[in-house]
Amino acid sequence: MTVASVVGGGLAGCEAAWQLAERGHDVHLFEMRPVQSTPAHRTDSLAELVCTNSFKSVDPANAHGLLKQEMRQLGSLLLEAAAETRVPAGTALAVDRVAFSQAISERVLAHPRITLVRREIPTLPDGPTVVATGPLTSPALVADIERLLGGTGLAFYDAIAPIIAADSIDTNVVYGASRWGKGDSTDYLNCPLDASQYRAFLEALRAADVYPGHDWENIPYFEGCLPIEVMASRGDDTLRFGPMKPVGLRDPRTGRRPWAVVQLRREDRAGQMWNLVGFQTRLRTGEQRRVFRMIPGLEQAEFLRMGGIHRNTYLNFPAELNAYGAPHSRADLIFAGQLTGVEGYTESAASGILAGINLDRILRGAAPVLPPPTTMLGALYRYLREAPPGRFQPMNSNFGLLDAPDDYTRDKGERRRRVLERAHRDFTQWVASQQLARPGSTPVEPAMAGAIA
Repeated sequence: MTVASVVGGGLAGCEAAWQLAERGHDVHLFEMRPVQSTPAHRTDSLAELVCTNSFKSVDPANAHGLLKQEMRQLGSLLLEAAAETRVPAGTALAVDRVAFSQAISERVLAHPRITLVRREIPTLPDGPTVVATGPLTSPALVADIERLLGGTGLAFYDAIAPIIAADSIDTNVVYGASRWGKGDSTDYLNCPLDASQYRAFLEALRAADVYPGHDWENIPYFEGCLPIEVMASRGDDTLRFGPMKPVGLRDPRTGRRPWAVVQLRREDRAGQMWNLVGFQTRLRTGEQRRVFRMIPGLEQAEFLRMGGIHRNTYLNFPAELNAYGAPHSRADLIFAGQLTGVEGYTESAASGILAGINLDRILRGAAPVLPPPTTMLGALYRYLREAPPGRFQPMNSNFGLLDAPDDYTRDKGERRRRVLERAHRDFTQWVASQQLARPGSTPVEPAMAGAIA
């Protein structure tokens, strides 16, 4: 049997390798760490989480929750490991990042059909391949991809948020509460600011020194992951209506809503590490300590991880790839993960699942498939292939990707209910029609309904 290659041991790569192996294929999973590291990774574990420990909402009425339901029907490796390593975070699926990576690594390494190869892949492999090397793809492989695609790869810079030690947080000032009371009150910690404190913080943030970069002002940041100082430059109230919004977070000691709030989210099960939610940054290390210690309750903050920047590479999907993520010149070379322009852990993993499914179909002589655009995963792939190539930017799952229901109503809640009901129905029917619910149990026949040319 032909051995399939999966390049990249992140979330998307592990999901793709797992799907292929579960469908009866031998897989070589290539991961360059620790032979060659990256500016953001700290370990050699598979599926290391470098930005946040949260996979966002599991609420079935939420876009991210809907995507997780779809992934679960396809046998997601991520969701299995996340369930075992979950930490309290209200309706968000947050994990102990070390335990999570260990759980993924143990499963992958124990699979009899997956062989982990620790070395850099500088050129695209011959034969059936999934490339899921993520936003930190090595320069050599980026150059080879650009040669294949005619030099149309894009790059932007992404930022990661600091992590604070729990015992350095002033609990006389900071209070526990989840927005609108959803979840346990210990899931999030909240640092309240009054109007004068907010203005002082804003002025200090705007004046702070940042690490220099190449053409910083022209960087096409993903709008959902802007550095905190970039948001601060957009207006006095941008932060207060963004990551520092106080809505639904009344201080139980005063009964009043603060002017602004900085939220801290639990990073580990023991609650020893807390992430500054939405505080991605490119401030210099010393400036981070100075400015972020102006936040009430964090005056003595011990920074376990400083915020930082790293290069993020993604491809112009609608210009260069076909509907399921392969270049037009190579049907058996499928790109997955953030390299394709999906944004977010869950979205990346979902694209890895789909890449593994479609490479299996190609190896079996069947046509690749995509979920209907009425589903979250299907709508995300519709965006990737139909977005204007000249202004293509990464996208995460959201209800804006889904069409309104045919039986339109002015009632927003009822419209959402109908969209969710349709998505659940259509995805379940699609999984059944393509025989995808139980990987490896049933051979996939060519030319099935819904196949993509």
